[in-house]
Amino acid sequence: MTETQSTQIANLPVLGEASQQSYPTATLYVVATPIGNVTDITLRALHVLLLADVVACEDTRKTGALLTRFGLSKHMVAAHQHNEREAAEKLIARLHAGERVALVSDAGTPAVSDPGARIVDAVRAAGLNVVPVPGASAAIAALSASGLVNDRFHFVGFLPAKAKQRESELSTLKSMAATLVIYEAPHRIVDCVEALAAVFEPVRQVVFARELSKLFEEIHRCTIG
Repeated sequence: MTETQSTQIANLPVLGEASQQSYPTATLYVVATPIGNVTDITLRALHVLLLADVVACEDTRKTGALLTRFGLSKHMVAAHQHNEREAAEKLIARLHAGERVALVSDAGTPAVSDPGARIVDAVRAAGLNVVPVPGASAAIAALSASGLVNDRFHFVGFLPAKAKQRESELSTLKSMAATLVIYEAPHRIVDCVEALAAVFEPVRQVVFARELSKLFEEIHRCTIG
């Protein structure tokens, strides 16, 4: 990119629009963060993080590093799968005090196969405002680049770790007329593929997507067989 192009981007009118929008207080903002490439952050997400009185995050170290990349320093509280209920109570108290609370996960969209759903549920049950700030999602990114042509998709998330439970769940999904989106840990990929091969027809297409938006991104498509 040339210096002229950089200047043109910096002067785009849309950059000012994000700061002029309404960001009500006493609100929980569910903020999507990059899944890898740090420049995938949205302008609106940056403004919410700038205005937030506190950032509730899965891992304070990871979120702290992300905020530092954007020149931000914020008070953070841990809100992970092991303390969601306790964290929700503390965040609700802050919201009642009129604060803006930004909820983030380590990467992507909170509460989607990531911590956050219990917090959002508790905040809504308390009659408080919840605003989504959409952005990166590994599931949607993978689906968009898969080339699998189907008007429907079903988000499965993580399958059970135990073999019998995993195969049982896959069996219930076999007849579904939709593209299935599954998350899996790297060390269980082989077990997952073997389970897919045992349940689904060998000609069914499967797409593996890893390191999305990162330097070593890989998207591989083949038949299950």
